[in-house]
Amino acid sequence: MERHHVRRLRGALLALTAGGLLLTGCSAQDGGMSTADRSTDERGFPAAPEYDGDSGPDEQKNGDDSREFAPEPDLLSTFALDVDTASYGYARRTLAEGRLPDPSTVRPEEFVNSFRQDYDRPGGDGFTVTVDGARTAREDWSLVRVGLATRPAEDSGERPPAALTFVVDISGSMAEPGRLDLAKDSLGVMTDRLRDDDSVALVTFSDEAERVLRPTRVGGHRDEIHDAIDSLEPTDSTNLGAGVETGYETAEDGLREGATNRVVLVSDALANTGDTDADTILERVSSERREHGITLFGVGVGSDYGDALMERLADKGDGHTVYVSGEREAHKVFSQDLPRNVDLTARDARAQVAFDPKTVKEFRLIGYDNRQVADEDFRDDRVDGGEVGPGHTVTALYAVRTAPDADGHLATASVRWLDPRTRAPHEKSGDIETGALEDSVWSASPRFQVTATAAYFADTLRGSGDGRTTLPGRIRLGELAERTDELAATTEDKDVSRLAEAIRRASRLTDRG
Repeated sequence: MERHHVRRLRGALLALTAGGLLLTGCSAQDGGMSTADRSTDERGFPAAPEYDGDSGPDEQKNGDDSREFAPEPDLLSTFALDVDTASYGYARRTLAEGRLPDPSTVRPEEFVNSFRQDYDRPGGDGFTVTVDGARTAREDWSLVRVGLATRPAEDSGERPPAALTFVVDISGSMAEPGRLDLAKDSLGVMTDRLRDDDSVALVTFSDEAERVLRPTRVGGHRDEIHDAIDSLEPTDSTNLGAGVETGYETAEDGLREGATNRVVLVSDALANTGDTDADTILERVSSERREHGITLFGVGVGSDYGDALMERLADKGDGHTVYVSGEREAHKVFSQDLPRNVDLTARDARAQVAFDPKTVKEFRLIGYDNRQVADEDFRDDRVDGGEVGPGHTVTALYAVRTAPDADGHLATASVRWLDPRTRAPHEKSGDIETGALEDSVWSASPRFQVTATAAYFADTLRGSGDGRTTLPGRIRLGELAERTDELAATTEDKDVSRLAEAIRRASRLTDRG
């Protein structure tokens, strides 16, 4: 057996048994079972290695190194957490303009993660883990949802101070209504929400970058910050590379120990001047993350939008992206989400789901295509993961084909993260049994139905021309819109109402085509 394959199998063994190491956060169904309660190996899996919750990967006791085991076929799934929502926001924008979104811009996990969830929350930093599921109309196929939740966002007075460097695109394309004007208004509102001990810097870029405001404490300088924001006017072309480089240099100058240091990039991400090579721009973002812990928050605007570049920038910068198409979304992002969630509760967070070979024949993770992590790297804390703040939920949806008449343990989901201040590793796990699966997606809890609806919508927009199989249980958009209307009434959630409207628009455009 080749050496790398042996290493993979050993890593798979270590990761597969992660579910038995710590108490489960919670399971949404009575059929769930705490991993700490399974002292015997009733599933036939190898015994779990000891783990104290604080040691690094080299300090863990891996048991008998000579043992090699992995389920056949490989039933492990490992990915970095992602709280981006830009793909869904941009899809809604294009649908409102009477166009179907380019399938390449549709990322199902960002559709799913755009909606509130009802997962239990932990009391401190870290995550709870909820695993639930429901059977679909397709024989032996179910949808299994893995839900991770951080603690609620605290009052802004209790969080660490924030050192924010705003990098604002003022190129000619930003003159379009709903771009720079929206950004200026939103930044002004956000300035009034920040605390006196926060600091703000402002960098602009068009054909070149300019430092408009040095890192400045908010207390006693709000008028100066407002004046700098009000001075922004659109000019020429888009030198995104220069903007990112100057922005990070400015963030370095204003680096504050014990604070959350973050670059906030506001742009349509349509680089056309200077360094337009994505890899070069991304390397600067990645190196600053590694050296200084500066995270990136990308805010996309505009009907023409460089979605792929913005997403890659945020991934390299240990941050996330949102897309704002109007005043309501912009004010929510800048005046509520950003000031409240500038803190981090988890760094380099990764999830791994181990499906039981006794009950599961095959599975497919819906989305997270560019967030995959090698199974053996789940516990390698040198491997990049996702950064998650307070008040966030992360949802992963799986299509799972069970064995006929399968009964018993179905899957164990584990999340591993580093403490944002001490860098100590921690894990949580949760389980689901086959008996906990609801009889139908449409008889499951309302929030599970919203999750499934968002995934089905993304699956339809994405199409199957790229070789992907259709999500089991998918229904026509017209029927999906009707079910979403019912969910909007049940949940009394305006975001679900907007989802129903987006689905109706897509249905009309699809029928017209």
